[in-house]
Amino acid sequence: MSSIKDRQRAAARARLEKEMAERSAAARKRRQRQAVIGSAIAVVLIAGAAVWIATALRDDKSSDTPAAAGSSGAPVPAGQVACTWTPDPGGGGKVKDVGTPPPTAANTGSAVMTIDTNLGAVKATLDKTKVPCTAASFEFLASKKFWDNTKCHRMVNQASFKVLQCGDPFASGKGYRETDGQGGPSYTMAEENLPTDANNPYPAGSIAMANTGQPGSTGSQFFICSEDTKLPASYTLLGKITTGLDIVQKVVKAGDDGAFEPQPGGGHPKTEFDIKSIKVAAA
Repeated sequence: MSSIKDRQRAAARARLEKEMAERSAAARKRRQRQAVIGSAIAVVLIAGAAVWIATALRDDKSSDTPAAAGSSGAPVPAGQVACTWTPDPGGGGKVKDVGTPPPTAANTGSAVMTIDTNLGAVKATLDKTKVPCTAASFEFLASKKFWDNTKCHRMVNQASFKVLQCGDPFASGKGYRETDGQGGPSYTMAEENLPTDANNPYPAGSIAMANTGQPGSTGSQFFICSEDTKLPASYTLLGKITTGLDIVQKVVKAGDDGAFEPQPGGGHPKTEFDIKSIKVAAA
């Protein structure tokens, strides 16, 4: 019966939300203890990873976040928008510091993102009128080879929830590690282009940005929807796959290793999806 399936889905989501809250609280207490122990050490600004749904969440951002690039009030050229790249004074995630993108980004035209993988090429179109700063961040990180030779570390294959998560610069090498999924760049950014379609917020082929659930916590991690996926409209819709969706669908269909059981939330994909490189070029 559809009503039974609906109740099962609701129960699974409730368990997932409970796990998120418990992990967030545990991580916060752990970092508070570490802050007391290390109070005599100079504060070092690090960026936490942009982690998504069933991974451990970071603390909320401090209210005294340093001034960020793009907030100086300098004139913005025509066809550009100001972007804010925010250093994160809290954290617990691993950081690959390659600097920050330019303070402004083009808000016209489109770009093509090519993900070269061990299974073939996946291409997507990015609309810069909708995601100027996120597209600029992807272009910048790609130019730094930020994601080269990394693996997509997590997947979920549930009813109305089928995604492959990637983007941790430290998720590399053979096999998986406990810390995979906790890495990111030395900055975060505001969310852009949030879904407006409540019935189908993340259609099949969507590439969206992961975050901690807090505003302005988008980093380098992203997830690819192999099928229409229902999630809260809190994640930047970066682009749409034009080539290679079938590759992602095969990976998701092959299942995961259940590393996150008994809680719902999947595990590592049984068919490894390794990113050789990511390139972003004008369309």
